Amino acid sequence: MLLPDFNSEREKEKYFRSLNDEQKIDALNEMISDTEHIAFLGGAGVSTESGIPDFRSKDGLYHRKDKKFGRYKPEYLLSYDCLDNRPSVFFDYFRNNLDCRKIKPNDAHKKLAEMEKAGKLDGVITQNIDGLHQKAGSRKVWEIHGSALRSYCVSCHTEYGEDFIFENKEDVPHCPACGKMVRPDVTLYGEFLPQRAYEEAVALIRYSDLLIIGGTSLEVGSAAQLAHMYHGKYMVIINKGKTKMEGKADLVFHDSIGKVMNMIEI
Repeated sequence: MLLPDFNSEREKEKYFRSLNDEQKIDALNEMISDTEHIAFLGGAGVSTESGIPDFRSKDGLYHRKDKKFGRYKPEYLLSYDCLDNRPSVFFDYFRNNLDCRKIKPNDAHKKLAEMEKAGKLDGVITQNIDGLHQKAGSRKVWEIHGSALRSYCVSCHTEYGEDFIFENKEDVPHCPACGKMVRPDVTLYGEFLPQRAYEEAVALIRYSDLLIIGGTSLEVGSAAQLAHMYHGKYMVIINKGKTKMEGKADLVFHDSIGKVMNMIEI
């Protein structure tokens, strides 16, 4: 399939809305062939196919019934307020629910790594903190919510690896170097996004002529803000549920992200 030259946005929209599922895959591959700078913006749905629960769906982390943490709102348990005022509660919840060390990348992660290696993907922007993109082989990954596989001392800033918090026997892990608390390198509720990762994500978005958005409803402000900054040639959304900005996208797939990504030809 060769994409036509469009005389207007209305003509472009009408054309893409007329495609059946098979034609949409052909169009996606033609977009990838036709563009030089591709970015991927992903959310929790990218990792659910690896067995990691998302947060807000009916089966997500925020809807789990756990008597131990029942008195707290889920957002509070992953907030700076909880870390600062009830650190033992925070680390208990974190260790029980966010240990992703043994999780394996899925087809979506692998395809994105393949695209980068082939020179067809400039980078991945992810809201996820599981490190699965890197495990799959991606090198240009901007983690705008940090990573559960890194930690650091709040005082001397000594950095620690993925096992330090999860294997630590203390209720609240302390730094062997200075004795102060060691915390995960994740963006908690009430904290700013990591500046360098966010700035690099903005640059990637603005430089791209194809943006693929996957596994996110764009309900979280940081991801939605980045998506609104995009003004390139094509936008594609892949998500099982409804996603904000579908009206702006050229192609929308309400399907498994691994299934759709596997149909991309490099």
